[in-house]
Amino acid sequence: MRILIVEDEVGLADSLRRGLAAEGHRVDAVHDGPRGLEAALTGEYDVIVLDVMLPGLSGYEICGRLRRLGQWTPVLMLTAKDGEYDEAEGLDAGADDYLSKPFSFVVLSARLRALARRGGAEKPHPLQAGDLVLDTAARACRRDGREIELTARELSVLRCLMAGAGQVVAKRDILDEVWDSPADTDPNIVEVYVSSLRRKIDAPFGRRAIVTVHGAGYRIAPDGG
Repeated sequence: MRILIVEDEVGLADSLRRGLAAEGHRVDAVHDGPRGLEAALTGEYDVIVLDVMLPGLSGYEICGRLRRLGQWTPVLMLTAKDGEYDEAEGLDAGADDYLSKPFSFVVLSARLRALARRGGAEKPHPLQAGDLVLDTAARACRRDGREIELTARELSVLRCLMAGAGQVVAKRDILDEVWDSPADTDPNIVEVYVSSLRRKIDAPFGRRAIVTVHGAGYRIAPDGG
């Protein structure tokens, strides 16, 4: 298996990495939330071991973000928080399993094998508006059969708009879905990303897929503009 460990206790992460590598797995380890999210979004892993209390972003935030962005790699939450409400919060965030510290390495390894056998949840269907296609599982965008290179955040903003199925999506809803600290973020940043998307998915094709609804937000034209 290809395993990602996101754990801020460096000694524990290294111990897990060496133990799992000794079993024949390929293991990467990172020690903070933002780098953990970045690594997880590559989609190159069969399973992710995710601590809850992490610098930068919590494990709950990372897992929730992955699921909202269409990343369905199985996640095992590994944490010292062992209350039933803590476990429920982790599972509700999209985790597939939950193991409290201290734990048995034998049990951890067995649970990772079980998760890998089950694989991720059913992948969502690509979103489409006319000839504009967004494959959230593959994190790819195409128009008229041509690949369009988008940043991770541009993909996330476009996903919010296309998931609305032609309905108006408010700036605040986009902020809440895409940004780490939406309450502290200027809503006008959404305009910046919408403008960037228009330059990439509309202008080169002579289309107007993203429609501004003044005073309300944005919507995607169902026919792709």
